[in-house]
Amino acid sequence: MSSLKGKSVFITGGSRGIGLAIAKRVAKDGANVTIAAKTTKPHPQLPGTIHSAAEEIEKAGGKALAVEMDIRHEGMVKDALTKSADHFGGIDILINNASAIFLQPTESLEMKRFDLMHQVNARGTFMVSKHAVPYLKKADNPHILMLSPPLDMSEKWFAPHVGYSMAKYGMSLVVLGLAGELSQQNIAVNALWPRTTIATAAIANNFGMDAMKQCRKPEIMADAAHIILTQPSSEVTGQFFIDDTLLTKHGINNFDEYRVDPTEDLIPDFFVPKDDTPPESLKALKKKE
Repeated sequence: MSSLKGKSVFITGGSRGIGLAIAKRVAKDGANVTIAAKTTKPHPQLPGTIHSAAEEIEKAGGKALAVEMDIRHEGMVKDALTKSADHFGGIDILINNASAIFLQPTESLEMKRFDLMHQVNARGTFMVSKHAVPYLKKADNPHILMLSPPLDMSEKWFAPHVGYSMAKYGMSLVVLGLAGELSQQNIAVNALWPRTTIATAAIANNFGMDAMKQCRKPEIMADAAHIILTQPSSEVTGQFFIDDTLLTKHGINNFDEYRVDPTEDLIPDFFVPKDDTPPESLKALKKKE
């Protein structure tokens, strides 16, 4: 299967960034997309709302449903999934994109922020997946995709920000467990993670606007996600994919178009294992003028 035309895709937190890029990529095929997120009104520091995302999805060629949902509240999650299934006649694909990030060391991290990261990342991913399973069981070629890292249990990934790493790895533990649990139902459960930092509001807010120049664009993750979601669900599950490695295996060997600024070195993202060799250099493509 090379197209997602007519497939119904439910995306958490997809009003901006990587989630929105994936939504627009599947919409290009003619997919039905539900954007389930909290942002219904413009935020002073974060671009996009569920309504602006829905407009972009429809311009890209898909059908869109914007649903207000706080991933921390089970009732809202169940209602959002029901609305999506009723509106589009089912759910074929779940993308767990919603995430919270605070990179403080242990002594500086407020417990309310620790709790928020775990409620959104680990608990939210588990809960949305749990309630999506009954719909996915009825689908043809069902997929669950988490935007979460490989389970590389290295101290260096935990020591600088224990709270965030625990919450993010919690998403990946859901992948590991659900892939096995749902294998008999032929529901694929996989993870996708970027080789480099991706130009999103999270990068700008945590590292500043200059860091955005050293990123790849969200479209690289969208193209990689599309490859995963078009694979047979009975054959590809329990995998932790890195975006550029996956694209290379499927014949895409030039990543120049994904760079924000070709005169800047790319910043490696957290959690990529040291023995995972990039398919091309992350150094700048050309000198600054």
